[in-house]
Amino acid sequence: MPEVHHVTAFFIGRVQGVGFRYQTSQVAKEYDVSGFVENLPDGRVHMEAEGSPVEVRAFIAAVHERMTGYVRKVEQTEAKRAPQFRGFSIK
Repeated sequence: MPEVHHVTAFFIGRVQGVGFRYQTSQVAKEYDVSGFVENLPDGRVHMEAEGSPVEVRAFIAAVHERMTGYVRKVEQTEAKRAPQFRGFSIK
């Protein structure tokens, strides 16, 4: 099975209770990515996304741009691995 580009991202700021997960799922429809987005108990939003490097990076940039007034910081790691997701979901 071919590897895909994978990003784990944590969005920090006022990112819960503002429609962040819904907006992320809407943006995901515009890109060829799979993964999920979820709220964490500590107030951050956790997102996993995989696909081609160009699509994944553009997707994360688009999420950040759409939610720019709420995001103070994004921490992310990138790797190559076997695909683990189908579609994009909200947890």
